[in-house]
Amino acid sequence: MMNWDDLRYFLALVDSTTLTGAARRLQVEHTTVARRIDALEKALQLRLFDRLVRGWQLTAEGHELLSQAREVEERWFSFERKALNMGKLEGLVRISAPPALSAFLLAPQLKFLSQALPDIELELFAESHHVSLGKREADIALRMVRPQTAGLVIKPLAAIQYGVYSSKAYLKNREEAAWEFAAYEKNSATPHHQWLENYINGRKLILRSNDQLVLSQFAASGMGVTVLPHYLRHSHRNLLKVEQEVDVAARKLWLVMHEDVRRSPRVRAVADSLIDLFASKAMNDMLT
Repeated sequence: MMNWDDLRYFLALVDSTTLTGAARRLQVEHTTVARRIDALEKALQLRLFDRLVRGWQLTAEGHELLSQAREVEERWFSFERKALNMGKLEGLVRISAPPALSAFLLAPQLKFLSQALPDIELELFAESHHVSLGKREADIALRMVRPQTAGLVIKPLAAIQYGVYSSKAYLKNREEAAWEFAAYEKNSATPHHQWLENYINGRKLILRSNDQLVLSQFAASGMGVTVLPHYLRHSHRNLLKVEQEVDVAARKLWLVMHEDVRRSPRVRAVADSLIDLFASKAMNDMLT
């Protein structure tokens, strides 16, 4: 008989195309993935993948079964999400948020949440990519871009404010026209990235990076000037906000949940606590 759990391995290998990628996604050994696929093929009496040097590729039969496998997976996740509704105010709640925000804004404040909900265990994943809430890769996500996916509950949480930062040593006796800069990745459509490109206005650009912590260390070490969210000013004692009057574009932060999961008492309690946290004076002081 077919083991229904083998479908997870089938879909993970389809999405990853390699045993190593599927194993990393499922947090198992690559030999386990291969063994489970072999077992599934034996149970179905079908060859689902061609084992090629450049990776595992679906056979025609595998392609035929893929959409049905996706439907089974979605039904399982829907069952799992709805089962959460019967849970108590205890257990595990997974939160996904951008790396810098997780480390310097959210993590230092979670003690208040854990005190209010002592029987709930929190997992905070610092992730730059958007996880799937439908597949329960997280219960709650904090995102800088408003999602467009159907089936999600979306709430505006806060406005992330930005400023121009450098070090005191760098700014001392240095004219603004002679400043040197670090900027974000080229051709980014993110508002504060575009603002910085215009602000540089022909002055010397030393570094580009897609990581805010890299840029904060650049500024704190006295190498030049960049734009950072205000909460990162606490990441290094040498960081200094430039006092000139500038109006850097702000960004909204969104709290996102799947509409099924929000009915879980523990997830709802954590979401409400996060909303209260971001409305507090302590958080406002960090953001402005």
